[in-house]
Amino acid sequence: QVQLVESGGGLVQAGGSLKLSCAASGSIFSINAMGWYRQAPGEQRELVATITSGGGTNYADSVKGRFTISRDNAKNTVYLQMNSLKPDDTAVYYCDAYVVRTPGYEYHYWGQGTQVTVSS
Repeated sequence: QVQLVESGGGLVQAGGSLKLSCAASGSIFSINAMGWYRQAPGEQRELVATITSGGGTNYADSVKGRFTISRDNAKNTVYLQMNSLKPDDTAVYYCDAYVVRTPGYEYHYWGQGTQVTVSS
C-alpha cells in the first residue's frame, strides 16, 4: 500500500506564509505527477498546482505568483510554498500522487488533508 501524509497547515494572518509538505511512503517504484488541491466549506475540490516528475508545473490562476510547488524525488515528497495568503485561500488542502508500484501499473492516491486558515 501507499500513504500520503500532509503537514504544515495552520492558522496564519492575511499576507503571511505557510509551507505544506506531503510525503509518500509504502510500496513505491516511482512517482509520476504530484499535486495539491483544496476544498473550502460548501465548495468543490479545486486544483491548486501540479508538478510532473521532471519538474514541469501548472498553477490555478488564483494562486499564480503567490504559491510555488516543488518536489524532492529522493524523498518522495511534494511541497507547496504559499506566500501573500488571503482569507479566500482558507480551505482543506489535499495532496495527490500518481504512483508506479510496479513498472506499468500506476495508481492514484490522496492524502488525508490539512487545514489552512487565513484570518483577515
